[in-house]
Amino acid sequence: MKDHDFLDPFLESATSVIQQVCNVGISRGEMAEKEWIYPENHTWIRIGMTGQLQGTVFFGLQEELALRIVSAMMGGFPIQEMDEMSKSAISELGNMISGNASTILSNRGVTVDITPPLFLLQDDMQGISGTALSAPLDLHDMGRMEIQMVVVD
Repeated sequence: MKDHDFLDPFLESATSVIQQVCNVGISRGEMAEKEWIYPENHTWIRIGMTGQLQGTVFFGLQEELALRIVSAMMGGFPIQEMDEMSKSAISELGNMISGNASTILSNRGVTVDITPPLFLLQDDMQGISGTALSAPLDLHDMGRMEIQMVVVD
């Protein structure tokens, strides 16, 4: 399998989970290999992978989008800040997406175990550099989510 074959299940899963949670249409952007980017005002969910696929997947969300997703997860209750409950909810979203993706990979013959999600802020991302396989998901009226994967050979 090529690296993009590994990212695709995460994109499929993110599309499915977010559509269910937020009841929003999603368009997928082009997948590309590029240098790590850390846009301002983003929150990140980090998921580690072990097994036949080893590496890390990062889900990057504009802070406003993260708050909108948390609001949708909490039945539409307006969320104003990324407090502990919000961080837990957005981390659980990463867990749901990654769990689904690992099932998709397993169905394709790739055994992967995922680590619990780690919620990261912009400052936490500064020590990470290199090349990642990346693809955006446009959540129509809500904003844009970036999925970046680093696969260790």
